Amino acid sequence: MKQWIQVSVLLALSTLLLGAAPATVIDDVEWQPFSAQIQRLAEALESIGSPPPAEVRTALAETDPKIGIRKLQEALDPLCLFVVSINPEMRVKVVQGPAKPELMEQGWRSFLVKVLNESGTTAQLASQSPNAKPMSGSVQSDVPHRWLDLTMFDQAPLTRTLGGLPVEYRIVQLFSRDAGKREAKISFHVGQGTQDLGFRNDADVIFDSVPAQAVSLRVRDENGQPTTASFIIRDVQRRIYPPQTKRLAPDFSFHPQVYRHDGETMRLPAGTYEVEFSRGPESITKNQKLKVDAATRELAFQVERWIDPSKLGWWSGDHHIHAAGCAHYVKPTEGVLAEDMIRHVMGEDLKVGANLTWGPCFDFQKQFFCGAVDKVSQYPYLLRYDIEVSGFGSHQSGHLCLLQLRDQIYPGGDSSKHWPTLCLNTLRWAKKQGALCGPAHSGWGLEVKGNDLPNYNLPKFDGIGADEYIVDVTHLVPGPEGKPVPAVDFLSMVDTPYTWELNIWYHTLNAGFRTRVSGETDFPCIYGEKVGLGRSYVKLDGKLEYNEWCENIRRGRNYVSDGKTHLIDFQLNSVKVGEGESELRLEKPATLHATAKVAAMLPEKPGFDASSLRVDQKPYWDVERARVTGTRKIPVEILVNGKAVARKEIEADGKLQEISFDVPIERSSWVALRILPSSHTNPIFVLVDGKPIRSRRSLEWCLKAVDQCWSQKERFIRRVEMEDAKEAYAHARTIYKSRLDEASAD
Repeated sequence: MKQWIQVSVLLALSTLLLGAAPATVIDDVEWQPFSAQIQRLAEALESIGSPPPAEVRTALAETDPKIGIRKLQEALDPLCLFVVSINPEMRVKVVQGPAKPELMEQGWRSFLVKVLNESGTTAQLASQSPNAKPMSGSVQSDVPHRWLDLTMFDQAPLTRTLGGLPVEYRIVQLFSRDAGKREAKISFHVGQGTQDLGFRNDADVIFDSVPAQAVSLRVRDENGQPTTASFIIRDVQRRIYPPQTKRLAPDFSFHPQVYRHDGETMRLPAGTYEVEFSRGPESITKNQKLKVDAATRELAFQVERWIDPSKLGWWSGDHHIHAAGCAHYVKPTEGVLAEDMIRHVMGEDLKVGANLTWGPCFDFQKQFFCGAVDKVSQYPYLLRYDIEVSGFGSHQSGHLCLLQLRDQIYPGGDSSKHWPTLCLNTLRWAKKQGALCGPAHSGWGLEVKGNDLPNYNLPKFDGIGADEYIVDVTHLVPGPEGKPVPAVDFLSMVDTPYTWELNIWYHTLNAGFRTRVSGETDFPCIYGEKVGLGRSYVKLDGKLEYNEWCENIRRGRNYVSDGKTHLIDFQLNSVKVGEGESELRLEKPATLHATAKVAAMLPEKPGFDASSLRVDQKPYWDVERARVTGTRKIPVEILVNGKAVARKEIEADGKLQEISFDVPIERSSWVALRILPSSHTNPIFVLVDGKPIRSRRSLEWCLKAVDQCWSQKERFIRRVEMEDAKEAYAHARTIYKSRLDEASAD
């Protein structure tokens, strides 16, 4: 207590005599909770584009607590614009700290606040200024003295309230409307009545607000044509522009990057910057240093590609993105508009974006559905609104992506409360419209032990992935003209652990079903970094059309990829993947010739250490996981019934190269190519002597899986659908048993 009295006296004297706080280091704090708070602070600073100095990371690794406590404060104190002292009676005193009071015109800057908490309060630390609209909010430009806006950053990973430690650090963010010198009175409190009786809970600070210049960006593609690209802009202190936390759509606060089209402007203060720019995984990420001064009017950037599959007729798309929910926006139940999403699609060179409305945002986002490509689309970039069955109805048994819908709302209501609890009933409704249907984020609930494929361990079937798929794949339902069609068209890949996704697909292919695969990101829920991290590359013979793109996924005329590897024009003898029935008939066993054009891109040095990643650690699919250790090579494998029967290593230098395999076929099988876990083709089916594909071990696995799925999902089925559910599961058991009778030993 004596030490705290001394600290308070020193702070009071410094306030009166100097107007600024000394770099007071508090030793009497416990290392574990203090270092944990600083760890969260460092993560928060990273997330808002103002990374802490390297000395903070070094100090956090310190083994001597006393040294670590001192080093952390010595590293952070120079960043503090304010020092707030809270005495035992919870009276608040404020003095200006050592940080340079520099702001940016029309931009946000982040500073630290050092809190000396003698009271141990866990209240919320609030900030105010008569020069700003109280607390946060928009600056009122018609009031001359209100040139400032400020807010305390108290979002995750920080807590909203103080931790009660003798010393901790918080983040305050300041926005300046103007350039030049401006004075502001800024106060802090921890609740009404906590201001100091001497009215010293505020500090008068003279800021120097550096002017920001409107700079035009000239953005060109590899052919010199105007385009849209992704930009991450950092100053010499590694701060990101525009400041992340107060971005408005189409810029997203959870992204370091922004997307800008040729000719658009960005406001930057004078200084030196490093710009990282690209246009999705088919481009080469480039870094460019630039200087902005009063004479700077425009900055030029040209994107460089390493491959363009669309020139070969393979068009990229992501069938699962969202305009609201999860990481999105101030109001995740509303989200953003189509014109915002198309900018991200274009900036990542994603030709097709399926923008799916789902539960939390359904009632707001449903207004954008029109049953066709949205008017914001700019060929060849197509955006269409459809539905993910998530957050309502049958989602406990597995979310569903429903594409090409003509009607977005299940009969019986106008919202999300009345949908079926059995996935199959939702699929029956969608398939009558001719929709393309498949489970989302397939791996959830299907975790298996070990990385073998096929894997014969039984998952729990307790998630929201392709769980009920094990039943639905056995069903035919009426299509638009009443003709029976498969209830499920595809399984989603790339956004969950690859072993979990691929395993159930391999087993059902081995059981004789012909479900295809399609790539998705589930932006911004599973992956918020950008759209198009999981993609389908679909072969089209003519102009890109959304419906034809979907239909060719139904036919399997596509491959899935992270965009960093490509398996183009896969064929077996004369049969091309996805053409006709993707079927080759043989009178007897034979050796077949498989060919494809393959390309991959890896940096010379690994971007991250993939060797230590578990299958359930992100990124789930990434070419870096496929790297042959110590090289720039990756393996391409040819599969027969899910087993790799041969492999060849290729140099991942971006060059398109021919690859071929001779594949012995002894019995009816499916054949595919993969680069695991980065890309995978759909299968070509080989029937020998007219016999169907039947694997005894896979059929036994599927039969057990039906019962396991029922044990988890029965409780979610409404009473009115219980008989439907029992019949659906019984049908699946019957089908698997019947096919098991047709199977020979593996």
